[in-house]
This record gives sequence, structure tokens and C-alpha cells, in this order.
Amino acid sequence: METKPLNVGGIGLKGNILLAPLAGFTDYAFRGICLDLGASLSFTEMVSCKGLMYKNENTAILLKTSPAEKVKAAQIFGNDPAIMRAACESEYLAPFDIIDINMGCPVPKLFSNGEGSALLLDIPLAEKIISECRKSGKIITVKFRTGVTADKPVTAEFARACEGAGASMITVHGRPRSAYYSGEVNFKEIAAAKNAVNIPVIGNGGIFTPEDAARMFSLTGCDGVMIARGALHNPYVFSEITEKPFVKDIKGLLFRQINELKKIYPDGWVARNMRKQAACYLKGVKGGKQAKVRILSCDTTDGMKAAIDEVFG
Repeated sequence: METKPLNVGGIGLKGNILLAPLAGFTDYAFRGICLDLGASLSFTEMVSCKGLMYKNENTAILLKTSPAEKVKAAQIFGNDPAIMRAACESEYLAPFDIIDINMGCPVPKLFSNGEGSALLLDIPLAEKIISECRKSGKIITVKFRTGVTADKPVTAEFARACEGAGASMITVHGRPRSAYYSGEVNFKEIAAAKNAVNIPVIGNGGIFTPEDAARMFSLTGCDGVMIARGALHNPYVFSEITEKPFVKDIKGLLFRQINELKKIYPDGWVARNMRKQAACYLKGVKGGKQAKVRILSCDTTDGMKAAIDEVFG
């Protein structure tokens, strides 16, 4: 598949295949792996603006980056325009070129707080948040869904509001909040967003293979695609889509991610946080089920590596 350059607020990217922000997964080491394999831009997992303003250490730790990220992009969430602008202007987000605002997360905790996908119900507030964040001088992008429920899509209207408020790119997850991460992707709604604005529109949802990516491009006319869960089980999907040569080495990727994280974080923290990622990598691998059982109880990276070694030798 032929990929194309992408311009985001004046920043030129070599390609248009992006890694989505994924809570609990897109640490700096995993992002570096995906960039090496062909992703053109990666985002931190979403961070709370209130957490940053209260100097919460667990929030700040999510913003670790590395030289591998030539263009640095973070995702934030919240519902207070002033606090969100202050977060964009803070030392925590100073290293980042692009700030993406999450207006699509479906989890009940955020929704009940008026954050994430709840903002689809309050377009004036969403516009105020975007315009305030834009005043920070950062390039602002927005990720959102087609609506809260399938029967009341707001995709095109919300896309126009984002552009009008100063967003330089939007990503549309082609499902409503009510569907969470299952069900068919609504390509027509993503296409409606593309036809409504002049800024780049990224299609998101259900992309696991090059064929899925091609379908998204074909049916929506989008400017790029963003891969989420498909990257967790197979980060080589970026190489497959971009036709970048690669040698599949799951053990090598796991060990690389563990070793990179150990440079910054305590061993026990790395082991606990790698459990989910290792389980994703081992899906479908012969002997992977038995290894997962061991890995999910590992409190040290040496124990985790030993379990991985048993699978791959």
C-alpha cells in the first residue's frame, strides 16, 4: 500500500499511519518500537490535566519520551478549559509538539465526569476547550467518536466545531460511545467528517491488517489511519501496511521493551506493567497460553524473561 506524507499544523510527517494513544500500553518504549516498524507518529496514553496540575507523580510518569520520537505527541483529557490550557503551558507538556485532546473515551468514570466522549454532548464546551488549548501555542488535535449513541451521530458537526476552534487534525473512531470497541465501523460517518472540514482527518477503528487499512482509505477518503488494538497484538502491522521490510522477532521486541523501561523504572514496576503487553504479544503463539499464566504472576523481569525464553528458546 502506498502511504503518503501528512502535514499536521505545519509539521511534516513522512507517512500517514499512526499509533493510537492506548491507556496502559503506549509507554515510550512501545512507541519507539512502533515508530521503528513504520508508524509515522505515536501518542502517549491519555493523561489527566487535573493530575498534571496537582503534580501527580503517577500522571507525570506517563509523559516520559525518548529521542526516537522526532515529533512528540501527548494526549490529554479533562473538561475545564482553563485547567487544560494551563496543562498545555506547563513544564510537563513543554517537550511535546502536538497535544491531542481525548473527546472519545467511553469508560464510565470519564463519561460521568463530563470528560472523554461526554463532550460529544456539549459542543460549545468542546470548542472552548480546543480554543483555550490552542492559545498555549501548541498544535492541537482531537480524537472523538461518531456520537454517544448510534442513532444520534454528530460526526460532521463535531468535526466542523473542532476545525473552527483551532484544531489542526481530527481522528474519528467510527463507532459511538455506546459500542465501546466492538461492532461495525461506520465508514459513512468518517467520510462525513472528511467532507466537512479542510484539516486532515484520520480514520480509526477495526484496523488489524493492510486490507483493513486499505478499506478505511477507500470507503472514507481519509488522510491517514490510526491503529489501536491491532498494534498491541502485532506491532509489525505498521511494517505490513507501509511495506517496510522486517524480520518477525516477538521475543526480541519483548526483551527490547523490558530493557528500555528498566533504564528508567524499577524492576518490579516494569514487570507488573509489562504483563498485559506480553500477554498481547503471545496471543496465538504456540505455548503462549502457558507462558501467559506464568507471566501474569511475575514480579521480576528476570522471571518474565525466563517464561518468554521457554516459549521461544
